[in-house]
Amino acid sequence: MAGKGIFAGLPWWVTWVVIPVVLIVVFGGMIATALGFLVSLLFKVLIAAALIAGVVYLVRRVSGSSSSSKSDW
Repeated sequence: MAGKGIFAGLPWWVTWVVIPVVLIVVFGGMIATALGFLVSLLFKVLIAAALIAGVVYLVRRVSGSSSSSKSDW
């Protein structure tokens, strides 16, 4: 493997500390943007589900209470 050959002579702390820190510094903005997008999307999905559940609840409640008045029409 070429990847193991590159990191073979380095101390463990370079592989497990320095390289991840460098990647987070370089790609941190992109990672934060992606996480922000995912959190925003999840929030919007939860809001949509709550609104749809509320509408379904209201429609069933109104149609259930007015079912007797529908027969009068």
